Amino acid sequence: MGEHTVTSFDEDLGHIDRLIRDMGDLAGAMVSASIQALVQSDNALGQRVVSDDAIMDARQRELDERAITLIAKRQPMAQDLRAVVGAIRMAGDLERIGDLAKNIAKRVSAVGQSATPRDLAHSIEAMSGMVLDQVREVVDHYVSRRPEELQALRAADEKIDVKYTAVFRELLTYMMEDPRNITACTHLLFCAKNLERIGDHVTNIAENAYYVMTGKQLPLNRPKQDETSMTAPAA
Repeated sequence: MGEHTVTSFDEDLGHIDRLIRDMGDLAGAMVSASIQALVQSDNALGQRVVSDDAIMDARQRELDERAITLIAKRQPMAQDLRAVVGAIRMAGDLERIGDLAKNIAKRVSAVGQSATPRDLAHSIEAMSGMVLDQVREVVDHYVSRRPEELQALRAADEKIDVKYTAVFRELLTYMMEDPRNITACTHLLFCAKNLERIGDHVTNIAENAYYVMTGKQLPLNRPKQDETSMTAPAA
């Protein structure tokens, strides 16, 4: 993005970019901590994730206020307007990622009381690693202005869908093998679905960031490989 005659305009845009980076860092930290709390039955860490959601909400409000003020004062056009509107949309997706991490953290106590989480959640832990990489990379690619990487990242969401289907089948198998696992695995199914939804929000961020940089929309149809509504584990 080129420099503007009014230096404060560039400073305003730069501040919005920094808020996106900060929200991305916090979103990644919340996802990581929520899964760690789930696997280790760490209720205190889970509560910290729940508390961090208020910080995420405050940062989104700050970004919205700055973006609206910038539009009113500067009346940006073309690429500048795309950057401001795109930032508002990306902030909304990052805030939702924080909400989903919080929802995972809220299930820590329920899972820990009914089973040994690490025995049941190792596949979710692996899935979370894939999701966490995407959360971190999408903001990095946006800040570094790498549209080609964003396009590839969007396509990689298919891998998360495939992993979610595998986790879904595995947890259903645990429930069928031992009814005592049903409560814990039900909560873990919700956690896995939250991770899959985080991947979808990362995809939204990638699409908006790509449009901000190039002025072009990525194709509407993107691959979705969640087969949980169509398949079930064999008896």
